Amino acid sequence: MTYHENNTVIENLYANRIGLVYARVSSKKQETEGSGLDSQEERCARYLQSIGVLHEKTYPDTYSGGGDFMDRPGMKRLLADIDARPHKKFLVVFDDLKRFARDTTFHLKLRAAFKSRDVLLQCLNYNFEDNPEGKFAETVFAAHGQLEREQNQRQVVQKMKARLEAGYWSFVAKKGYSFNKESLHGKILRPNPESDVLIEALEGFANRTFVRKIDVCRFLVEKDFWKGQSPDKYIYRLSKILVDPFYAGYIEYHDWEVERRKGQHEGIITLDTFERIQKILRKENSVSRIRQDISPDFPLRGLVVCDHCGGHLTAAWTRRIFPYYLCHNKSCDHYGKSIPRETIETRFLTLLRKNSLKSDVAELAELVFDRIWEGELNAIKEHQAVENHKRAYMESKAQKITDLILGARSDNTKKVYEIQLEKIAQELAFVTEPLAAIDLSIPYRTALTKTTELLRNPYSIWKSMSVFEQHRLFYFIFDEKLPYNHLTGYRTDKVPCMISLFEEFAIENNYDVDLGRIELPT
Repeated sequence: MTYHENNTVIENLYANRIGLVYARVSSKKQETEGSGLDSQEERCARYLQSIGVLHEKTYPDTYSGGGDFMDRPGMKRLLADIDARPHKKFLVVFDDLKRFARDTTFHLKLRAAFKSRDVLLQCLNYNFEDNPEGKFAETVFAAHGQLEREQNQRQVVQKMKARLEAGYWSFVAKKGYSFNKESLHGKILRPNPESDVLIEALEGFANRTFVRKIDVCRFLVEKDFWKGQSPDKYIYRLSKILVDPFYAGYIEYHDWEVERRKGQHEGIITLDTFERIQKILRKENSVSRIRQDISPDFPLRGLVVCDHCGGHLTAAWTRRIFPYYLCHNKSCDHYGKSIPRETIETRFLTLLRKNSLKSDVAELAELVFDRIWEGELNAIKEHQAVENHKRAYMESKAQKITDLILGARSDNTKKVYEIQLEKIAQELAFVTEPLAAIDLSIPYRTALTKTTELLRNPYSIWKSMSVFEQHRLFYFIFDEKLPYNHLTGYRTDKVPCMISLFEEFAIENNYDVDLGRIELPT
């Protein structure tokens, strides 16, 4: 194809090339406004028409301009379609240099990617020139685009951080909340109908109505708070919710150094409820490391801390004759003051004798746990029955569709049935496998019996164990390392232990069980 200018015949550079349009915006908002995808496509299509090139297809992207161009779905499709037709020639048109790339490094890489494919590029607001001056100018423009993008990003972060510091959540809505636009606050999150279920779940976990995270997840799935997957798939999401002070009416965002502060939104649980949840989680997550250098000479080394400064008490021998423990923190008032080994270890054994589970509480705890476990087994069986019914129904449906595929005469009909079969196969993947026929009560009874027997007499068990076993037993009985005061001994008011957990649990639930043979103290 040629055209005439000043009576000279010039070859058209775009002859036999296929016209493709690339359009990109950074957000959904831009997509619907005047600078959106439609307006870019219209301008580029008009340009292709003016130079006599057929507009074959448009590749839209709603993606931020920074980063690797291969992360953009539209750009990936564009390059893939070009690669699929290596013997064709293409002309790619886009509206502005900023639509191409707003990162200097990736701009140059993207230019090289098109050049290696013999693709011509045309920008409506910029003329590419393949000479040193043109390449320099292009690099400057690309660098300016990157600078502008990073400055815009900084401004956005500054504004969002300012909103966070003022007590407003600046990101996507939290589960259980929806954004409302109000004259006083602007966009602010308010509890939506989902929050009622979430309140019940969070308070239930705090007061131990739901003992485990999976129990909370099962409740939320049953109430349609979460849909589409089995309860165990939501444990990670629940864990994020449980540690989020937002639900207690507070804002924090450590990534931007925004410390906890009172939020402008309404919390759905009290701060006391939130703190009780954190206490439960700390107990669950207290994975205690056992020192590898522990010695039978000093079994409590690494288990006891100084009550005055919180530092660990170390242990040693004096002239290989007198064993002792001492605080090694130089800033502590009791630094270097030794405690005879016999004193600190005898007091610990006395503490163990005191912290033994009363026989009546042990029996009551067993009754309570039996009832809870029975309810758990019934819930598992009911859930599995529903899953089995669902699986049988879908397998039957899949068999019928398979028969229809085999009997179909046209390819189109087969494709319709195959799509239906694929959908059923995907749904079947979310149906849990049937449980093996085992008696789940056996391991439970064994574990409960061992636990209660151990807590009834931890002193005698301790005396019969090796030092490594003693350390493991310590973290089963006590939630934290024990604070030791040089004057008064162990701070028993600061000794949270498994014994008290059993007793509190049994006492809180004693009205829910048939006491029968148990006679509680008056």
